[in-house]
This record gives sequence, C-alpha cells and structure tokens, in this order.
Amino acid sequence: MDRTALLAFVTTAGIAVLLALPSNTHSHEPHRCPAGFPDTPTLSGHIEQLDIVGALLSFEQVADAGEERFVANFNVCDGQGRPAATGTGEKRVADEPAMIRTSAPDSNACAGCHNQPRAGGSGDFVANVVVLAQALDPVTLSADPAFSNERNTLGMFGSGAIEMLAREMTADLQAKAAALPEGTHTLVTKGVSFKVTILGGAVVASEGVDTDLVIKPFHQSGVVVSLREFTVNAFNHHHGMQAEERFDLNPLKGFDPDFDEDAVARELTVGDITAAVAWQASLGIPGRVLPAKPGARAIVAHGEKVFADIGCASCHVPEMRLESPYFVEPSPFNPPGTCSDPTVCPAYTFDMTKQGERPRLEKGKNGSTIVRAYTDLKRHSLCDPPSDPDPIRYYCNERLAQGRPDQSGRPGAEFFITRKLWDAGNSAPYGHRGDLTTLTEAILAHGGEARASRNAFAAQSIEDQEAVVRFLTTLQVLPEGSPRIIVEP
Repeated sequence: MDRTALLAFVTTAGIAVLLALPSNTHSHEPHRCPAGFPDTPTLSGHIEQLDIVGALLSFEQVADAGEERFVANFNVCDGQGRPAATGTGEKRVADEPAMIRTSAPDSNACAGCHNQPRAGGSGDFVANVVVLAQALDPVTLSADPAFSNERNTLGMFGSGAIEMLAREMTADLQAKAAALPEGTHTLVTKGVSFKVTILGGAVVASEGVDTDLVIKPFHQSGVVVSLREFTVNAFNHHHGMQAEERFDLNPLKGFDPDFDEDAVARELTVGDITAAVAWQASLGIPGRVLPAKPGARAIVAHGEKVFADIGCASCHVPEMRLESPYFVEPSPFNPPGTCSDPTVCPAYTFDMTKQGERPRLEKGKNGSTIVRAYTDLKRHSLCDPPSDPDPIRYYCNERLAQGRPDQSGRPGAEFFITRKLWDAGNSAPYGHRGDLTTLTEAILAHGGEARASRNAFAAQSIEDQEAVVRFLTTLQVLPEGSPRIIVEP
C-alpha cells in the first residue's frame, strides 16, 4: 500500500468520504510547542498506521509506543487541553479552565487513574471520574448527580480478550436475529441469553443489549464498543488530546486540523491510537493466586462451589471460549469518528496466545482460547423496585442513563454490565462509585436481577461467606511475566 493511502470515514448517512494522509506518513517527529513555549513535548514522536501494518515496527515496538502514550503526562506542546471543544467533541466558545475535576480535562495521564496494582489497572476512589459532565458547555464546577454520574476507574488487564469475545457474540447475535421471523425470541450466544423482539425485519426491543445487538463491553454501563472508541473518547475527555481520526480527518467535524483551537494539529495520529490500543489489548490476563496450605486451598475450592450454588455464576460466568486467538484492530463495529473499516484503515493483528504480556490467554480445543473473566457481558438491572418491602437501592443512585435507556422501556440508569471478577482480589474498591471497601459489601449491595443470589449469600453461614470471599480474593492481576496460577510462598 502506498504511503499516501486513503482513510475512509463513514458519515451517519452512510457516505464514505476519502481523505489522503499526509505524504510523510513515516514521520516520527514530535510536535513543535505553540508560540511562547520554549518547552518540549512529552511524547518523543508519533507513530503512523502504515509503519505498523507495513511491519516497519515490531510488535514490541508498537506495544512500547502504546505504553508511552498511556503513561505520558501530556503537556500543551503535545496538545493537552481543549479550550474550544467539549469532552464529547463538540465545538464551544474557548473559555474552559485548563484543568477541572468535574467537566475535565481532569487527568495528566491515563496511568494517573489506571494504576492499581500497576499501570493499566484500576483506580482508588480519589481517581473517580464524573461521567456525562464533560458534555456541558459552559463547564460545571459541581458533580451534582442531576447532570453527571460519578464512576470508579476499572482495570484494563485482559481487555483484548474481552473485546474479541464481545465481537464474536455480536456477530453471532446479529446472524441469528437476521434468520428469525417476527415475534419475541430468546437468542443464545456463548451460553448467554438475550430476549429480543423483531418487527418488520428489525429488532425493535431487547434486553441486556441494545437493539443493534452490538455487545458493548467497556464502561460500567456497557456503552462503548471497543478499546479504540474507549481510547479516542478518553484522550479527548480526560486530557484534551484529539485523535486525528475523530477530528482532523472527520467530515462530521469539518476536517479541522485544530478543532479545539489550542494551536496543535494531529495531536494523536491514527497510528498513535493503534499503538495505545495494542498495548492495552496485550496487557496480561488476570489469573489466580492460591494458598500453599492444603487446608486453605480447600476453603477456596469450597467458596468457589458456594459461589456457583447460590447463583452468582449465572451472570459472573466463570469461563467463555473465544473461537480465534487473534486480536484484530480496528473493530468493524466502531461508530462514526472511530476508525473502523480495515479495507481503508489497514488492520493490525496479533495472536493473544503468543504475543503480549504474560500471562497470556489459555489455549483451548480446536484453536479456541479460554477467557476466565467471570462475566456474561450483558447489562442487568441491579436495583429493587421502590415497592419492595425492603429494597436494595445502592445501584439506583444515578439519575442519568449513560448511552441509551434499556430497550424494554425500563429506565436505563440502573443498568450495568456484569462486572468482570477476574481481578477482584486486587482491584478494590468496589461498586460503580468505588465506595464499597470489601467484597462482602459489594455482594450485599446487589438487588434487582441479582437479589436472589444476594439473599442466598446472606443466608449462608459465616464460614461459607468467608469461603466465597477467600475464593474471590484469589482472582488477581498477576505480576508481569508470571504463570496463570501462582501458589503463595
């Protein structure tokens, strides 16, 4: 492919607009600082997509570049800040404060929040973000729940496997729905059930997933399709760093090379985003830390059995199978403004069982891989109705539905995607706000669709409850390079 290759970005009307990349697509030069700043950018330079897909860079070089972008403390020479753009990427009058914890930019680096137990992980309560306030213009100085949701930072370990699992489920659901007549049906993919209603050849209502049947595995409310969408959104929202695919080259944004009016263009190239995604996708798979003593290990095994017996494993599914071990970037399900079509945004692929940080995905039969994430990637209501004589309402404290309301007609603010538990042992605090300090609190906060399992846990003896907690604490992000199972010394 020639280095003046074209990228296509599809508008909401479905019209492909082709734009030529700059001819120096192999350039790795850093930005020049705006006038009046004798400083230097944090980034050492930029990565171009054609260098990645043309194998001019090794996998290790791509991943290292991605890590650099994840841990970098961006400054104004890089393009940090977005004075004339909201956190959702809309134009506004350039009057925003440089940094503000509510409406953002609110962080210097991705690793500023994603840091437990190390870069790429979850975050302390102090790292909470204020979701939806970033859309406001003018900015807000308050985290009032009337216009925002306070959310705790989730870990990114194993996220490459999670995205590919979601893609396979999406393709399966869409294919099955296309073959069904009108009516209400239950679709099953990888053992997970989704109720849908089909009318006039289209899905008009659904439970646990949007009517497009695209599994969106990122964000606690399950509204972001891919690591790439998550990354492009976050760079703009939290740091004021604009991806050229969302702004510079996007017809919906007017092909504006300095959309946020901070005197820096091409702040993050298509290749920069690909590198950041590849690093996140190649982070190690969480595993197990088991006690050495046989008696303690027996308690853990008993806790795992109780966890399944009381119904927790019906949503926190212990394992699912990926048909393919490959992570392929970009996702074909990316929304407009996020690079999506591999024929015009050249695809980058790596084998998650052979490349990336150890521990890696576990190989299964017939070329499959095993994902032990303890989730069904489905959205559930965890909120008891007010009419309940003793309602559990912890997951009902949000007033705004992020993304779309539940398609069954119920309010959407109470719906959360099933939390992955494969890092539960070292990803405290818990709950969507990170205000639950123990696993027991997190379990007892479950209402709605999880109320029966919560009540079953509460009815167990203190010994059985302790066994469940001890089982969950064995599920951890492991040290880089370790095997999937570690026995405590």
